[in-house]
Amino acid sequence: MPFPNLLRQRPFQRPGPLGQPALAVAAAGLALGGLGAGLVGAVVGSAVAPQPASAQGTPGLLEFRWENDRDYKRLYYFMTDTGRLKRSEYYLMLRAKDRNTAILKLSVTVPDNFEAKIEAKDIQLCYMQEGGMMARTRCLEKIPATVEISKGGQSIDIFPDRPIPDDRTIGVYMNIFNPFNIGMYQFNALAQAPGDVPFAGYLGSWLIQIETASN
Repeated sequence: MPFPNLLRQRPFQRPGPLGQPALAVAAAGLALGGLGAGLVGAVVGSAVAPQPASAQGTPGLLEFRWENDRDYKRLYYFMTDTGRLKRSEYYLMLRAKDRNTAILKLSVTVPDNFEAKIEAKDIQLCYMQEGGMMARTRCLEKIPATVEISKGGQSIDIFPDRPIPDDRTIGVYMNIFNPFNIGMYQFNALAQAPGDVPFAGYLGSWLIQIETASN
């Protein structure tokens, strides 16, 4: 079964300073007179000038979705910096509840418009600690594995030295520079279980947001 692709081929672009909703609100402000227009201007101004976050994880992510696909499954992730062209640590996590078999091979598909340099030396497979109020997300233990990047960089294939059991949180750690283009990028996780079935099954997706870098 092919994994669902919820994003268009190009990254999400934020609307201009006065998209259709903003124009409608501005028109209402003019109808109310000077005071109404002033209030509306303050609302519109605050709406179009958000402060970018320096770190981003799934719980705080506002998702933009063009389809409601029942087969889509959101996976947890954390990254240390969401600013474009910033060096960032990516923690693409798979919790025990995200899978029900051991993993013989793990593949991560990379969007073709995610224009960042990804090299095998910058990637690790780890047992991971999920961050919270008292601890940060981090790799607890490196899992011995071979990492291969496909030609063109659209797939990261990871072959652990032995099958990974499904009773612990694991994840793909990357230390890379973010791409220049802001927007949302869908990375998909595919896993092959031990046995005679030669194909990989869809586990879920990490929906990653790149923002304008803060000063």
